[in-house]
Amino acid sequence: MNLKDMIHHYGRQFGTLIGLLILCTVLWILSPFFLTVSNVLNIAQQTSINAIIAVGMTFVIITAGIDLSVGSILAFSGVVLASVAKAGAPVPVAIAAGLAVGLLCGLVNGLLITYGKLPPFISTLGMMSVARGAALLYSDGRPISGFSASFRFLATGEILHIPMPVIIMILVYLIAHFVLTRTKLGRYTFAIGGNEEAALLSGVNVKFYKAAVYGISGMLSGLAAVILTARLSSAQPIAGIMYELDAIAATVIGGTSLMGGEGTIVGTLIGAFIMGVLRNGLNLLGVSSFIQQIVIGSVIIIAVLVDMALKKQSK
Repeated sequence: MNLKDMIHHYGRQFGTLIGLLILCTVLWILSPFFLTVSNVLNIAQQTSINAIIAVGMTFVIITAGIDLSVGSILAFSGVVLASVAKAGAPVPVAIAAGLAVGLLCGLVNGLLITYGKLPPFISTLGMMSVARGAALLYSDGRPISGFSASFRFLATGEILHIPMPVIIMILVYLIAHFVLTRTKLGRYTFAIGGNEEAALLSGVNVKFYKAAVYGISGMLSGLAAVILTARLSSAQPIAGIMYELDAIAATVIGGTSLMGGEGTIVGTLIGAFIMGVLRNGLNLLGVSSFIQQIVIGSVIIIAVLVDMALKKQSK
């Protein structure tokens, strides 16, 4: 990486971090309750689900793909793991069931894209409908509730006063950062997004690694389902609606290019917290949820415009 690329790469992350700090400062001025310890922990806990889903989205978007099915996969994984947990299975078995459903849905996406030659938009759009329908069919359209205290601990428990969802989020980001920066999967993810044809000619098994990336995205949606189900003590077949929007927003705001070949896990974490802080701050200020949707949509548009402008400057 030459000096110009390094400035572009790290400068974008630094700029995003500065944006988060400015946002926090403004909200602190507008609301004295914003920077309390309880509210900061609340933001981190609320952000954890979107942040985990956004990790999978980061891998996908780096390959120049997109995954619109993450919210529906979360719902399907949630009702399956809830039914397994409610049947009296050990907590690890219930979690494994939820992760397996997410992984399977993600791999189906990847196979449709690699072997079926479907555009990622079409494949994941179809899976969004299929997984949502499967969740409604499996649960008969009704929520599943009634879990053991050990299962709910995954969302309500604390270690050293840090909520469990935040701990899980941190572990996911540490592992994802290592995978993306230190493993063959990470290198090939960037190579496929940068120039898929060149990666193929270099001997990269593009189909395998692209399918693996979508599998990771699905599995992390399953993990998010575990946390959400434990938090609500209920699995809703309509859960996760519009979660794909928040995940894409966090990823793009964090500096991952929709054109592929560029992105960082650290940037995605910052982007997820920008989304979480923005929602929390607007709630504290009593802003209507309808206006919040307008604000979030505008932030996404601005982030993409900035990304495109930076791409042009780097050429």
